[in-house]
Amino acid sequence: MRKIKTLKMWIEKCAEVEAAVGEVEVGFDFVKEGLLTEEELDALYADAIDKIEKLELRNMLRREEDKLSAIMKINSGAGGTESQDWASMLMRMYLRWCEKHGYKTAIQHLVDGDEAGIKSVTIGIEGDFAYGYLKSENGVHRLVRVSPYNAQGKRMTSFASVFVSPMVDDTIEIVLDPARISWDTFRSSGAGGQNVNKVESGVRVRYQFKDPYTGEEEEILVENTETRDQPKNRENALRNLKSILYNKELEHRREEQRKIEDSKKKIEWGSQIRSYVFDDRRVKDHRTNYQTSNVGAVMDGDLDNFIKAYLMEFSTDE
Repeated sequence: MRKIKTLKMWIEKCAEVEAAVGEVEVGFDFVKEGLLTEEELDALYADAIDKIEKLELRNMLRREEDKLSAIMKINSGAGGTESQDWASMLMRMYLRWCEKHGYKTAIQHLVDGDEAGIKSVTIGIEGDFAYGYLKSENGVHRLVRVSPYNAQGKRMTSFASVFVSPMVDDTIEIVLDPARISWDTFRSSGAGGQNVNKVESGVRVRYQFKDPYTGEEEEILVENTETRDQPKNRENALRNLKSILYNKELEHRREEQRKIEDSKKKIEWGSQIRSYVFDDRRVKDHRTNYQTSNVGAVMDGDLDNFIKAYLMEFSTDE
């Protein structure tokens, strides 16, 4: 049924493009006969170009994992309170983007900052092709602005990292070794008097992962405080763990290890994929060189042009 749904989508979208191009061709004749204005023809042309570009962009999302939902983790980096505030701004930006595109989001785990902002957050993003679009956001994001947390009003630079993994579903089988799993429970932080503070509903799973390709071992830590129900949180944590393991397998299978590790450099100067310079009214992606002066729109979730530029340039290389 999924294959049928995909094929049906391509047939319908191609038919829409063909119809739009046909309307432009007929429009030229109508303009000559005075039945259509040049402005109306321009509108038909713009509509045809928009449909073609959207279909072309979808064609860049043809890998197995692109169609899946996503798990996004945002971590504050060098910069103290300023970077923690920046991490919360990025969280808002991505939540707004998801809202505009009809994706369902859930805050699975959040650690508040010391004075403001957040130290880290894990967001579940459900919907078709969420990972395909948001994989372009993997890496370090750099903010330059006059900090409201600096008494001297100096211009400051801060960093936050964004990691996106595909969310596994029931069509993907991931085998976990029970002997390598250990669980902890804890009380969630937050306002007093709430149920989450009275019972240990938060869960933490540790998995001793051994890379089957290199033999290297590492501990994978996943926390979940999404609901008040501990069994549900355990289920969500296991799903996130499987998503991480699936992503690791993809890195080897697709020979992406080098590319992904390059995006996970130390969260500081020189490793950023995108810079947001508020004073100069400029947001620039350093991988594609696409930039815009509409900083406010970007921070409100207008990321489509950045995502499109990335996919058009790099998806054929993946």
